[in-house]
Amino acid sequence: MIKISRIMTLVALIAGSAGLGISAQEVFKRDLQQVSFIPKGQWITGVSVGYSQSNQDNYNFFVFEKLNGDTYSFKLTPMALYTFKDNMAAGLKFGYERSKSTLNAGQLILDAETTFDADHVFSIRSNYYATGAFRNYISLGDSHRFGLFNELQLSLGGGQAKFSNFTGGSGDNRHLEGTYERNFSLDIGLTPGFVMFLNNYSAIEVSIGVLGFGYTHTRAVTNQVQVAHRNSKHANFKINLFSVQFGMAFYL
Repeated sequence: MIKISRIMTLVALIAGSAGLGISAQEVFKRDLQQVSFIPKGQWITGVSVGYSQSNQDNYNFFVFEKLNGDTYSFKLTPMALYTFKDNMAAGLKFGYERSKSTLNAGQLILDAETTFDADHVFSIRSNYYATGAFRNYISLGDSHRFGLFNELQLSLGGGQAKFSNFTGGSGDNRHLEGTYERNFSLDIGLTPGFVMFLNNYSAIEVSIGVLGFGYTHTRAVTNQVQVAHRNSKHANFKINLFSVQFGMAFYL
């Protein structure tokens, strides 16, 4: 009888400990509350614009010397998203990029005995993109003015480019070569960003690329005779400062 009573006491203690464990789990169960930063049913439209230009006059940089030329790039990205659930939106983006570079003269100096001259190098490139985007917004505390978003992008694009330069030494031996390219690209990226509302309907957005995978196929024709194909793949697992974008968005 004594042994049975001890066993019953031990069973009761184990059951009590289990009950306390369940109660503790219920007490410390986390219930994260998220503010409805972007309510369901809103349309998000806007545009991001980027432009850069530079001119070089006898510019020296690392192994490049006496550079004379100019370059510019332009990028336009309109978007249209729909908030199908609080703080979640999906939609499309379209992008257009154009860049042009002209090198009138320059030298590539590797050492005292290895020097390459380049002049009259010209390139122009234009690309188009269609992007499917999904966004998840997070408010900063209880604020309805400042927030963060994380955007997943799937992009398909294509474009063309033209290159020309003089080759064949100097004087009458030189001749002009030209290359025409067409390309197709597929990219998957993760882009976090920050949004600040100026009023109830307009906001400023800043985003930067962090994670991405890409594939590009290029077909090049040189002097309308030689045909070449190039496939390239890339993966990005770091903050890309060259992908910072500023834009204006309207929440309707």
